[in-house]
Amino acid sequence: MLEMLNVFKRWKSPRRTPPMQVANLSQVFQAKYARFKELLESNTEVSKIISDIEVKLRGQEVFGMSYIFSQSARAVFHTLRMIQSLNALSNQKYPSLLDVLDKINQRIKEDLGQKREAPVTDWVLPYSLVTTEAAHWVGNKNANLGEMLNHVRVPIPEGFAITTHAYDFFLVSNDLVDEINKIKMEIYPNDPQSIAEASEAIQKLIVTAEVPADLSAVILSAYDSMMERIDAAGGRSVPREVSLRSSAIGEDSELSFAGQYLTLLNVHREEILVAYKNILASLYTPRAISYRLAKGIRDEDIAMSVACLQMVDSVAAGVAYSRHPFKIDDDEIILSAVWGMGPFAVDGIVTPDRYTLSKDVPPVIRREEISHKPVRLVRAPGGGMKEEPVPESLRDIPCLSREQLSLLAGYVRKLEGHFGYPQDVEWALDGSGNLFILQTRPLRTEIHDEKCIEAAAVDTDIYPVLVEGGEVAHPGMAAGKAFHVTSDRELLDFPDGAVLVARHSSPKFVIVMRKAAAIVTDTGSVTGHMASLSREFGVPTILDAKNATTSIPQGAEITVDAHAGRVYLGRVAQFQQLQVCRLPYMIGTPIHGILKKVAESIVPLRLFDPKSPSFTPQHCSSLHDIMRLVHELSYSEMFQLSDMVTGGGGFAVKLNAPIPLDLYLIDLGGGLAPSQQHRRKVSVDAVTSIPFKAVLKGMLHEDLRYLRPRPVELRGFLSVMSEQMLAPPRGGAERFGDPSYAIISDKYINFSSRVGYHYSVLDSYCGQTASKNYISFSFKGGAADDVRRMRRARAIARILASLDFNVETQADRVDARLQKYGQDVIEDRLDMVGRLLQFTRQLDMLMCTDSSVDIISDSFLKGNYNLEDLSCV
Repeated sequence: MLEMLNVFKRWKSPRRTPPMQVANLSQVFQAKYARFKELLESNTEVSKIISDIEVKLRGQEVFGMSYIFSQSARAVFHTLRMIQSLNALSNQKYPSLLDVLDKINQRIKEDLGQKREAPVTDWVLPYSLVTTEAAHWVGNKNANLGEMLNHVRVPIPEGFAITTHAYDFFLVSNDLVDEINKIKMEIYPNDPQSIAEASEAIQKLIVTAEVPADLSAVILSAYDSMMERIDAAGGRSVPREVSLRSSAIGEDSELSFAGQYLTLLNVHREEILVAYKNILASLYTPRAISYRLAKGIRDEDIAMSVACLQMVDSVAAGVAYSRHPFKIDDDEIILSAVWGMGPFAVDGIVTPDRYTLSKDVPPVIRREEISHKPVRLVRAPGGGMKEEPVPESLRDIPCLSREQLSLLAGYVRKLEGHFGYPQDVEWALDGSGNLFILQTRPLRTEIHDEKCIEAAAVDTDIYPVLVEGGEVAHPGMAAGKAFHVTSDRELLDFPDGAVLVARHSSPKFVIVMRKAAAIVTDTGSVTGHMASLSREFGVPTILDAKNATTSIPQGAEITVDAHAGRVYLGRVAQFQQLQVCRLPYMIGTPIHGILKKVAESIVPLRLFDPKSPSFTPQHCSSLHDIMRLVHELSYSEMFQLSDMVTGGGGFAVKLNAPIPLDLYLIDLGGGLAPSQQHRRKVSVDAVTSIPFKAVLKGMLHEDLRYLRPRPVELRGFLSVMSEQMLAPPRGGAERFGDPSYAIISDKYINFSSRVGYHYSVLDSYCGQTASKNYISFSFKGGAADDVRRMRRARAIARILASLDFNVETQADRVDARLQKYGQDVIEDRLDMVGRLLQFTRQLDMLMCTDSSVDIISDSFLKGNYNLEDLSCV
């Protein structure tokens, strides 16, 4: 408190820093600013992690232990980074924060039941030594195979895991780490061409490198030992070839990575090392890079393990789900089957046979659809695979007998029971009638109550039906222009908001799933890889539509009803009002209970008021508390450098402007007119920073400058009052009195504002070089209840999306980014962001219904900022 008073006195002091001292101070400041920016980056990451955990706690999205491990570890890492940056800013003024963090971290570890184990140093491990506890060193696919063998007792092929330690050794031995990092610096997330170029360069580095001799010998020796075990068990007639499957860290977890990495089948002994390198290189295919970017997964958190399995010469193969992925009333097993090898089923090449079975013992077959299966994938004599026609007599008959269906359903039921949540299982049947489980992973489920979907009759005279009877892989409504994809090249040109139309479903479409409004394909299955990805990315998807590519014209405006499996010509207006109720599926599961326990050390915010005597490191009981404290202290340390200059004053200056912010500026150079740089207060006219001038232009817009308080709607007001009485404060007792800060230069701004109960961060560079220009904007919070705050977030997201931003929303948080536009466009969008900052004040009170989202956003985009006629929208 005394320090805060001293700071206040220095700010109010009439003394001015001499010009020479300020010049020296500016150099010191710029050095400190690098640590401050690092602190802000980690602050953003912790905030995202907290928001994501809050969403998962609602129980509507599936997740596994690897999610809890990774998110808690990332939260601790970024909190530590914030503390280290604060101590660098303050000359190690807050060492006790490290002790506080260590105590919280130990509590998290205890809640996770983490054991202090030495890392695996073996390059290969037989499955007899692998369980889920080894997932960090062998990946989830290998870990689940070992778990099935050792604890579930279901049949898997013979094999072994090549560990992540081998992957690390391969990279280090070939000096590839720095080279790969250098190439990754050239990737721009929203530029598919830059991703493709980096992918090609990195993969070339990996496949042209040599597998170290020691590692080669260990891998081939493990293969020989495997074959000896097979021979000893009387299996001399089985193939001598193997399948090599990716098992990356995080793969087959709550994030499926379905079809993103490589599987190579029917590999001869002499080709194993080449195949191994190709699978390592698949970490950097364009679609794998795009997937990680879309999911916010750092490359530092990934590593590739590989499963080396006895090749199953399958006569039939397919996928099984232990329940329906989105229908609430359908807790039955779904099986798909094709002749030959499984890739034709999961990649959508052949429409598979489909079965629905009860979970009774024995199971009852509820539904059976036998498809026409004209081709199959089989082993080629020289290695690899080949396509061949299915004999006429087999094309239209079932791939599985009743006994085989019953046995397979029993395995699936057993796996769900063991792991404790729905499973996505791949299986194969060999020529001797033996069933093998090739892999299992969590099934991503989004449970939709179909009773919550309001029916809407469509006038087919106005909106003709183009497609009917397709299989819904992920439900939802979407409209956009049809874009036919027939080659990988066309994916690079895929436009935002288009509907992807293709002959086959394919996991390579993940490259554009952030852009696609919906997906419709002629063939494919709800149990395929792309269907998993569609659910993961929330893209309405219809598969097996038969004639989509011939019935849907290129460029036509269409509406996709991925509830009924229909596609209409034109934009069906009434579908925009449809809503789907998503029900909490995970609540009550053991994993949800663990997350809830761990979240107590991460999510709650109990440090509220910076002016309180308890606003200290000793009173931090969660990572959120530490984040709040460090963020607040960092501004004090950043902007108050007068104790470093003899006789000097503060370096921050107050902006005198008619805006509802107590706003202070720090100029890195060129942000303020030279004649104004050493004043305590400056006017708007003194600002020369290009991006900040644009923001102020928006905030001072004539229709917003004298904006009166929002019309108060009684329910909205009561929502705010009840939320404040019944819920812990979210932002502290200082709500409307906190200072806000802007760090500026001639072409740069970092603007953090806290108005009322919401908080926003704007970061932008605006100059003549378009490739350097960007706007990054985040918004979170509000005073009303969760529903109204989330509606406001959706309205903000809709506005920003209309202004060409790439937008992500999570609960009441919005993150938006615009980049690589010319200076005039960036200035225009910053102007609009400035208006948005003013416009959104107290807006959550008005968000009475879901229709408010469209009404509010449309009003803003039309320039109607007053909303005087809208007491409740």
